[in-house]
Amino acid sequence: MLKTPLYDIHLALGAKIAPFGGWLMPIQYQGILAEHSHIRNAVGVFDICHMGEFMLEADLALSGLDRIVTQNIISMPQGSCRYGFMLNDQGGILDDLVVYRVNENNWMLVVNAATTLSDYEHLKRNLSGQYILEDVSSKTGKLDVQGPQSLDVLKNIFGGGILKLKYYTSSEFFFQNQRCIVSRTGYTGELGFEIYISTDYVIKLWEVLLKDGRVKPAGLGCRDTLRLEMGYPLYGQDLDINHTPLSAGLIKFVDLSKNFIGKDGLLKEQKSGSKEYLIYFQADSRRAPRHGFAIFANDQRVGTVTSGSFSPSLSVGIGMGYVSGNYDIGAELIVKEAGIEIPVKVARKPFKKLTSL
Repeated sequence: MLKTPLYDIHLALGAKIAPFGGWLMPIQYQGILAEHSHIRNAVGVFDICHMGEFMLEADLALSGLDRIVTQNIISMPQGSCRYGFMLNDQGGILDDLVVYRVNENNWMLVVNAATTLSDYEHLKRNLSGQYILEDVSSKTGKLDVQGPQSLDVLKNIFGGGILKLKYYTSSEFFFQNQRCIVSRTGYTGELGFEIYISTDYVIKLWEVLLKDGRVKPAGLGCRDTLRLEMGYPLYGQDLDINHTPLSAGLIKFVDLSKNFIGKDGLLKEQKSGSKEYLIYFQADSRRAPRHGFAIFANDQRVGTVTSGSFSPSLSVGIGMGYVSGNYDIGAELIVKEAGIEIPVKVARKPFKKLTSL
């Protein structure tokens, strides 16, 4: 198992550690509910150093990057970020990623930890012409600062320039004379920022952040409940190679007007209809559905839960999962596992509608 530069600090803070994507990561410090509530109301900082980052210097037209990702990156202004996918020929999701246009011919691709190596090989196989591709994951630290007070906290560290960042844009900043990239993005549904900095400085930045009394460390446990309340899918659970952006209901992150790997598969599925669809559901009790639970409609198994949890904001169980067939908002289903039965209703995302985002 790999460890981030902050591993010893997590232990010193009393974090509960568990494997995640090949890494030993902090799951919680004070507790998932307390950390969840703190981020919805103040500021939390996550160690996300396990994520993968690639730097690509290439001419967009000649390199073929536009053909590898599904999002429209030709129209991206410098300093913007855009969410989308890398697909296989059938349209199956190899990974979801955020593309950063650092400047005209320099790009940063941020991918999931468990898929970093396979994503890098996929890029090398499909890039063309003159380009420089570097996997900078091992020398890049990443901290996510999330919560309604995050802007005020980072203004004290990076200065007033941080106020100019709009949603899904990034810019270069300096911390103790060390260059870093800060984007106004995140995975919690709250106002927040993601900071990419040399691993030599990530501990120093973490310590400066925690000196601010408004900031508390947060683990991956509350990251999961926060993203689930927003209906954000997680690769490896809600997204995988056996499902497409169509079946996941995420076709808005695919530019079907351009050519890209997997487009033919998506067009074929669009014509025939998806075998399964990702739905969102809400329980009528505090009981939490879990990954792998079966989904039933009229005593017939129709699907499987991919993510489920107790929602600290709504005080009920919520989740998402793939089902065969179409179910309208409000349709009644049963989630089952080993004697547990949880009545649920198909819901609209996000579950948590009012946030600081």
